[in-house]
Amino acid sequence: MNHDRAENSFLEKMRHSLAHVLADAVQELFPGTKFGIGPAIEDGFYYDFDSPHHFTPEDLPLIEEKMKNIISEDVEFVRSEIKKEDAVKLFSEKGEKFKVELINELPDEKISLYKSGKFLDLCKGPHISRAGEIKSFKLMSIAGAYWRGDETKPMLQRIYGIAFETEKNIEDYLKLMEEAQKRDHRKVGRNLEIFVFDDDVGPGLPLWLPNGGIVIEEIEKLAKDAEKSAGYLRVRTPHLCKESMYLKSGHLPYYRESMFPAMDIDGIKYYLKPMNCPHHHKIYASKLRSYRDLPLRLAEYGTCYRYEQSGELFGLMRVRSMQMNDAHIYCSIEQFQEEFLAVSKMYLDYFKIFGIDKYIMRFSTHSREGLGKKYVGEPELWKKTEEMVLKALKEGNLEYKHVPDEAAFYGPKIDVEIWSAIGREFTLATNQVDFAIPARFGLVYKDKDGLEKTPLCIHRAPLGTHERFIGFLIEHYAGNFPTWLAPVHVKILNITSMEEDYVKEIHSKLAAKNIRAELDVKPDTIGLKVRNAVMAKPAYILIAGKKEKSAGVVSLRLRNGKNISGINMEEFIKNISAEISERKPENVYK
Repeated sequence: MNHDRAENSFLEKMRHSLAHVLADAVQELFPGTKFGIGPAIEDGFYYDFDSPHHFTPEDLPLIEEKMKNIISEDVEFVRSEIKKEDAVKLFSEKGEKFKVELINELPDEKISLYKSGKFLDLCKGPHISRAGEIKSFKLMSIAGAYWRGDETKPMLQRIYGIAFETEKNIEDYLKLMEEAQKRDHRKVGRNLEIFVFDDDVGPGLPLWLPNGGIVIEEIEKLAKDAEKSAGYLRVRTPHLCKESMYLKSGHLPYYRESMFPAMDIDGIKYYLKPMNCPHHHKIYASKLRSYRDLPLRLAEYGTCYRYEQSGELFGLMRVRSMQMNDAHIYCSIEQFQEEFLAVSKMYLDYFKIFGIDKYIMRFSTHSREGLGKKYVGEPELWKKTEEMVLKALKEGNLEYKHVPDEAAFYGPKIDVEIWSAIGREFTLATNQVDFAIPARFGLVYKDKDGLEKTPLCIHRAPLGTHERFIGFLIEHYAGNFPTWLAPVHVKILNITSMEEDYVKEIHSKLAAKNIRAELDVKPDTIGLKVRNAVMAKPAYILIAGKKEKSAGVVSLRLRNGKNISGINMEEFIKNISAEISERKPENVYK
């Protein structure tokens, strides 16, 4: 079923129009302000300003009140067109250097403008008809933003707002944001000692602490188990390679700005690898292949490096070093659909394990205008491959939405959007079809008739990167990982020193069953021990006092605050071992 969202919905147009109303209000309240851009975004809008006034949170109510006055005047949003040279002259006279820069880059000879109230903007629209149609909105925050996301360009001041159809929508959104702040992976990840960033290491380069290392190992083990069952072969590749390989693959022409600068070694340029695929192509090419070798599935948790702009780095979600759940499937055209759907099924199996109930596939295709520039110039192959992906989606009964002009440069792709437990949206995984690059590397196989053919390549990463996926999981679970994934399965506490030998014996029994257990026998009160243990978010807390020791049992403290007395240790070990080995999404004890 196609869930392709209708473009330019009323809500999107309203949010775009609110960005103009915001700019109009700022123009009146703070003379001398110059303007960057003001688009609609998910949940709201923003506008970038170059102003002699330093905006503070205290300014937001004042600006918001002025916006309401403009809306009450029910001003029209009026579109007009002028010649490009006249547009340059108009905005130059206003001192709007950012607008002039944008106009000069536009290929059109006619430039569209929108006027609302006293504000005139360079804009292609669309907008609502009148400001009186605007529903509910609220200004939220102020942030710095480099012009066009380039840290070498001026820093502007960005004012964000949210906008919905009703006040109830606004209230619900604010509650969601409050919950999201509690789950912020940067804060929770630091508190649970999962990862840190360090200035001496560099921005966007996370350091995984021991607890984070455990989470990574568990996710890798899950992926390796699934991939082994699906017939994948594991490979390893270096972290850098010569410039010539990235010229051959096409990554340098298309992705140079996202790659770290070259390093010169013996007069030859080397790059840190931004992706694993060229290396895997070389592994395919390391020996002669026949149709009997296909499909060939090569998998690697390879570390890649991408130069993200400083202003775009965000915790684990946008980093410069990433460990990718990567694989490349080399197959014939006849094998494509089965392989494509097998990858999609792998996604769905993972979603069940992690309790991800809401997801959708984004089917990204090319544009004719981008051929030879943004995309490889093979119009017939684009048409054929996109039809193959569409057929697989439909026959697999997979829900998707069509996203034009967002394909990979070498073929169409599926990006998988998922929603966390509190409804936050993430783009997690990718499933890309490559009809172009295998030929550049001379990859062939001999068919049944002894003829050489070029295989298709499917690039897939069902779990994305460790960084982004663990960031998502921290927020999804609020740090309360399911037992199998929790850095600490069991925290064991004694009430008095009289039970120290008993809890040490329990610890030994758990360790013997490969259950990650930590022991707290410090001479603190049991109340303090429990509080410290709760903050560390183990899957379970076991408590033993005089009564438990004499009966040979333990008391169990659950994450919801519930206590269960008289738990038999053998039964507990059996149950928790099953939770771990079966990767159950929920705890047995509730």
